[in-house]
Amino acid sequence: MPGYNHLFIPGPTNIPEQVRQAMNLPMEDMRSPRFPELTLPLFADLRRVFKNQNGRVFIYPSSGTGAWEAAMTNVLSPGDHVLMSRFGQFSHLWVDMAERLGFKVDCIDMEWGTGVPVELYAERLTGDKAHTIKAVFVTHNETATGVTSDVAAVRAALDACNHPALLFVDGVSSIGSIDFRQGEWGVDCAVSGSQKGFMLPAGLGFLSVSEKALDAAKTARHMRCYFSFEDMIKTNDAGYFPYTPPTQLLRGLRASLDVIFEEGLENIFTRHHHLANGVRAAVSAWGLKLCASEPKWYSDTVSAIRLPEGVDGAEVIKHAYRTYNTSLGSGLSKVAGKVFRIGHLGSLNEVMVLGALAAAELTLLDCGVEIEAGSGGGAAINQFRAAAATATAKAA
Repeated sequence: MPGYNHLFIPGPTNIPEQVRQAMNLPMEDMRSPRFPELTLPLFADLRRVFKNQNGRVFIYPSSGTGAWEAAMTNVLSPGDHVLMSRFGQFSHLWVDMAERLGFKVDCIDMEWGTGVPVELYAERLTGDKAHTIKAVFVTHNETATGVTSDVAAVRAALDACNHPALLFVDGVSSIGSIDFRQGEWGVDCAVSGSQKGFMLPAGLGFLSVSEKALDAAKTARHMRCYFSFEDMIKTNDAGYFPYTPPTQLLRGLRASLDVIFEEGLENIFTRHHHLANGVRAAVSAWGLKLCASEPKWYSDTVSAIRLPEGVDGAEVIKHAYRTYNTSLGSGLSKVAGKVFRIGHLGSLNEVMVLGALAAAELTLLDCGVEIEAGSGGGAAINQFRAAAATATAKAA
């Protein structure tokens, strides 16, 4: 098929050319005297992205799922009581991992399209006078449903009842794209991965931990080996790893961090919100609804769009790929066949988003959805232009 494949899934995301080129190099010696010149600044700069002022960051050769396991097995002990919530496929998978690793999970099931139930968390924590809950888990951005939850509000709930539980956050599809402040929000373990806001191939799992989590790891009794903090710390402090690291991905990470800092994190957050508003304007113009049930849940990195009855989301995805060489995200688990997703995170701009909307609109029309041709793209253009005009007026 002529032209490029248009990638608008919520990860892996588009890789900037300078990042791709940075990984196109010969193999290198990961134990050379010069290797720490690459790695030590990576650890420091990742802390800047997580806004972790006092802890440390681990880089694992894994997906974000590996970093999930690293967080739980290093900081908690078998049988520990943890508070979690489930409202999408990825929050479900985190609950599943916790159960399989032997933790006692108090899971609050919520409607898919909503997020972390802060009020219910507050009730559980206030009632836990014996402090049996050892950790509270938050899926910051549920990629399956396009829902963002309020991490700061969960920290406030913990502080309001002076509860000592650790705070774990899944930030795989948020960190580097949506505002995240580990130190300010008192997050003890924050997980992310290379293939989303960091604009890299999959293969690196990032775990940023607080001093409190590092202290907890010293007495935690869960079995660990590959993900051991102790092994990583011994070698990371000198700029090395306890096993062979993916050197080309680390070179790509250096380039991606340079791209992030050149634009500036706050500007990145603003851009993602701006692009997401364009997508939301298009969805409204089509007469469709987001899976996220109300604006407070809307994600700035991915939109899950509900399809009319009788329209199969799987066929929508296949048609977009086969006919228009465009990859859109599929519905997962409970919403499989009921939604399609547009990923709007990483290295992209207004024109790229308009391309995604045009492909989606063509596909929806072909699949029998009754929308007006050009309505979504036009609404997004109007949204983008209005936002640009407002920004110009404020700067004047």
